[in-house]
Amino acid sequence: MKGFVIALRKAKNEDMIVTILSPENVGIYYRFFGARHSILQFGHLIDFEVEGEQSSYMPRLRNLSHLGFEWLYDNNRLLLWHNYIRLFEPHLRDTEEIDPFYYELLLGAAKKWGRQNPKRVICENYIALLKYEGRLHDDDNCYICEQPIDGELSLMQAFIPAHPSCIQGASLKKERLHYFFESGKTLYLEDNEVDYLCGIILRGL
Repeated sequence: MKGFVIALRKAKNEDMIVTILSPENVGIYYRFFGARHSILQFGHLIDFEVEGEQSSYMPRLRNLSHLGFEWLYDNNRLLLWHNYIRLFEPHLRDTEEIDPFYYELLLGAAKKWGRQNPKRVICENYIALLKYEGRLHDDDNCYICEQPIDGELSLMQAFIPAHPSCIQGASLKKERLHYFFESGKTLYLEDNEVDYLCGIILRGL
């Protein structure tokens, strides 16, 4: 079984409680002496086996192997990866069985992370997530005052549109954002716009 480590918590001694996002579920597992194993790191994609699933205790991890990516040795990319992937545990908390969408989303991001600007990958992933969950707000009215937005707009968390004056936010070109929302591509966004959007995303999914 394969999955991304999206949370780690220390248990007694050097044991660890591990949350893993796999194609089929978000599982919580126990790993004896997990703190000693370099494979068991936050954000890693691992291959693993589970034992004790039918018992009344927490199932246990065994036979771990790390499925790595070259960019893991780039500290800047790794830090941004950690900031991004830590959003998924609270977003999927109390969820057990899930659609493979979330695993495939992270796997696709990990494959692009070393070749593309990671912040653009985050933005494009987030649009895909909002569309999948039916949460993409692509209307032309301000969420705060409910009046039409002309020319420039600002965004709240979850990319909810508002007048810049209503939320004291940065002004973004409406046409470019509409293309981004429709296409899911950051092609026509400037780097400073991508930085702004990424900052919104990193507050929470």
